[in-house]
Amino acid sequence: MDLSIGTALFLIFSSYLSDAKTRNYTIELSVPNGGPCGKWGPIEFCRKGYANGFTLKVDPWERFQVFKDDTSLNGIRLICTDGSEIQSAVGPLGKWTKTETCPEGSLISFSLRVQEERGILLDDTSADNIRFSCEHGAVLTGHSNDWGTFGPWSAICPQGAICGIRTKVEPQMEKGDNTALNDVKFYCCD
Repeated sequence: MDLSIGTALFLIFSSYLSDAKTRNYTIELSVPNGGPCGKWGPIEFCRKGYANGFTLKVDPWERFQVFKDDTSLNGIRLICTDGSEIQSAVGPLGKWTKTETCPEGSLISFSLRVQEERGILLDDTSADNIRFSCEHGAVLTGHSNDWGTFGPWSAICPQGAICGIRTKVEPQMEKGDNTALNDVKFYCCD
């Protein structure tokens, strides 16, 4: 009898965990200006509901550090309507910024600010900032460096809103020009 209760609890618990990782989504949102470096991290989903806010992990520019290797955007964390927070791969540098939240509704599309490659003698950062559009028209912009330019907006979630994230991050190297977060994809759920 004890074995069956333990087995039942294991199945319930593992089912709950798998739902948080493998949620059905309707469309993947991407933009064409993401950087080329790094590896894609895991896809992470809100357990329930959608993302209605975000915060960024940013390595800030420091004026008086001449030979500092800036990486700028190191991570994106989504704030879910169920109170949870999710993130994919994150670089090691920087601090989390102030959370931005939709005044109404959830996140439905995004635009990525990217610095193009600057050549062998100059410091590259790749992705530097992000902005999201919310249901009902509000636009939220992250608190980050103002390098590069914002590219085109992604498609809009056809139904529902953004419920998942996957980031592409270059691993930190001891020597060389580090860029940290290069690209991101978001997932829409009904």
